[in-house]
Amino acid sequence: MRAIVCQEFKSPADLTISQLDDPVPAPNEVLIRIKATGLGYVDALTVAGLYQIKPALPFIPGNEISGVVEKTGNKVKHLRVGQRILAMPRNGGLAELICLDEKSCTAIPETLSHESAASFLVNYCTAYHGLIYCGKVKPKEIVLILGASGGVGVAAIDIARALGAEVIAAASTKKKRDACLALGADHVLDYSKEDWRKDLQKILDGRPLNVVYDPVGGAYAEPALRSLSPDGRFLVVGFATGDIPKVPLNLALLKRCSIIGVNWGGYLAANPNQSRPVMTTLMEWIATGRINPTAGETLPLKKAGSALMKMLNRKAIGKIVVTMQEDQ
Repeated sequence: MRAIVCQEFKSPADLTISQLDDPVPAPNEVLIRIKATGLGYVDALTVAGLYQIKPALPFIPGNEISGVVEKTGNKVKHLRVGQRILAMPRNGGLAELICLDEKSCTAIPETLSHESAASFLVNYCTAYHGLIYCGKVKPKEIVLILGASGGVGVAAIDIARALGAEVIAAASTKKKRDACLALGADHVLDYSKEDWRKDLQKILDGRPLNVVYDPVGGAYAEPALRSLSPDGRFLVVGFATGDIPKVPLNLALLKRCSIIGVNWGGYLAANPNQSRPVMTTLMEWIATGRINPTAGETLPLKKAGSALMKMLNRKAIGKIVVTMQEDQ
């Protein structure tokens, strides 16, 4: 099989395709023909050796996949050959084949494309967990989403709109802001401007800002926290700028607001039984059209390195998905 193998921690631009032996499923595993793999900022950081957790070398990057069951182990009970699934392996996504325990796989409807499925799992579960469980977003509340044009932000726009919230999407270029409007944001603002809070105040027009969803961090965090209204919730999702902000905690005291960490992976590790109900709800929302996961740019396996560089350089709009088709 073809695969992208990271032999050492360095620039993703240096990644190339290797040929490996096809894996063989254990009795409780299924062999999956991967159709699409979603990439995130963490994938790029990991390959570059910049992430706080470093996997053992060598490894195959990618932990969000969609594919088709090609073979089943003799103890597999709930999946069948030909079934379409999505899964979140620890790594191994940038390859044509992978073996996974059947319990880690979720069947997907025919109406959901492999590209959309691969762009869905981490970002949408995080947005659902963040906005509902952590942020307790209510209909008609106002949510500010920082870095709204990236894969994390796009999912948050979709979930917030499904909850009946009013969405303000912050992005740094007109192209990104236009994409946010097309995806359902009610308002957009350019948070690369030094005085962007003035534009935010104009949009709010005296109304409260209830929630900030922040996957960006850096210099954007404190102004966003200062913009929250009393009883607001500041959701810490990540640090795409690479800079972990240090905010004065007296702001939380004076504003009577909450600062809440959104860590879906950590929550799931502590509460493994919570994955299934969240996935069931999200699948129902997809089936009824309440949310509409879509892939951003789609690239072939041979351009996986370029795709990861786009993530590192914050050039991506939406979730970048790598497909295994050779003829692209």
